[in-house]
This record gives sequence, C-alpha cells and structure tokens, in this order.
Amino acid sequence: MHNLEAALLDSLGLQSTSTQIEFRKCIFVQRSLFHDAVNRNQYQTTAEAFKYTRDVLAKCPTDRYLVASQPGIRASDFRAGDCAMPRLCRAVSRPRIQSEFSVAEVVGNTEYAGFAQYIESECTKKGKSVIVDEVRLPPLSLDDRAGDLLKHDEILFEKLEVLTRSDSYTILFLSRPGEPAYQAEFVDTIHQDLKRDLEPEIVRREENNTEWDRLPLLEKYQFFTPGIFMGIIVAIVLFSILGVGLKALSSLEVSYGAFEKEMGPAAHKKQQ
Repeated sequence: MHNLEAALLDSLGLQSTSTQIEFRKCIFVQRSLFHDAVNRNQYQTTAEAFKYTRDVLAKCPTDRYLVASQPGIRASDFRAGDCAMPRLCRAVSRPRIQSEFSVAEVVGNTEYAGFAQYIESECTKKGKSVIVDEVRLPPLSLDDRAGDLLKHDEILFEKLEVLTRSDSYTILFLSRPGEPAYQAEFVDTIHQDLKRDLEPEIVRREENNTEWDRLPLLEKYQFFTPGIFMGIIVAIVLFSILGVGLKALSSLEVSYGAFEKEMGPAAHKKQQ
C-alpha cells in the first residue's frame, strides 16, 4: 500500500500597525486515507489545518517519510501544465493517488519545525520503525527564481527516487515564509566617491528618536545653506563700502580761518 501526501503553501502576507495576519493557500494530496473525501471548508485557521495534518501523521500510515520545505514557494508554481518543479509534480500526480483533500486558504502564523520529530515520536509510541528524511531547501533568488526551482526539483528528485522504492511512503512538502537570497551589489568606486561628495547626506529620523538624538548638531541641522551664505557675503561687502564712506566723511576738515575769511565782515564789505 502506498500513501502519498503533499502540502503546498503560499504566503500572501497582510500586515497592519497592530496585528500581523498571514494568508496561506494549502493543498493536501492524499491516498488510501479518507478516500473520496471532499473538504468543503476551504478557509481554515493554522490550528485547524495543522490538526488535520498531525492527525494523518499520528496514524503512522507508511514506513518512510520525506519532509521538505521551500521558502517562498507559491501554489501558482504547481499549476497543471506549467509546473515550476516538474519532477515533484509528476510524483504527486501518479496514478497511485486515489483521493484528494485540499484547503484553499489557511489564516494565521505558521511554524513548520517539528514535523519530522512528531512523526518519529508518534510511530515510536505505536512500536513501528520508520525512516524520516528532512530536506530544507534554500531561499529563492529574485534574478533566477525559475532556475532555482528547477535545481531544487533535482535535489528532491534524488530523494524521491530513493523514497519510491519502498512499499509505502509519505511526502510532506511545505512552504514557509522566507526572504530572497542576498545578492551583493558592487558599485563603481569613482561613481560612489562622486555621489558621496555631491549629494548631501540625508539621515532619516526614526520614531524612537534614538539614532537622531545621537547625531552631532551639524548633522541634525543645516545652518549654512547656499542662500544664507551668499547673503552673508553680500552684507560684508556692503558694510565694507559703508565703512569706507563714513571714514572718508569723517576725514574732511575745514579750518576756522578759512571759514572766517569767507563768512566774516570783510567778505560782506567786498560783496557790497
């Protein structure tokens, strides 16, 4: 008897100022358990969806398990006819799968760690010896996401080849939220120096004010803008001209004798 179970989850993400809600699309494909079961509740919480998964795994239905996780995978990556991981899609669509159970959206934060340990613990309680393999695939890059999915599909295919040789097996494929792989960006040194010299440094003021308060005064505020600087230069020139004029006026002297000669009685007699 073969039992094949796969889970594909897509993180859409919704964030507000007070709460964080994540919407996830979840698809469970299953054989030999709950035959022809139709799930009419397509919107479930994380607790409800994971309870179903744990209930299935708690029965320890198979002898071998593969628990794989891929950060950033989406349900749209597994569309029929356009599957980004063709080997995995072929394994899930084999004729051995007789029934299907699906949940369209799961609401709530999810933590996938512990499924492998949970399987081992439950099977040990039942006195059953099982083999559990766990594969954690790296995050997908932004530049070549499709290429990364194909590479990761090859990694999973090697595990699937070994897994499908056993008489009974279960595959649990999970998507967890993750950031794209970091890619270093190299900027030309000359361009970077020019940018540093020509562009003023802008410091963003954060709400907690911790970084802003630590900055020196001249980095917080710009005191000498180009307009203020030009105004100061013009004022200095004008005050210099005014000072020279006042000094010239103060240096003018008229002797009393010359004034007496021009304005005295003798000058009046001459005019008469």
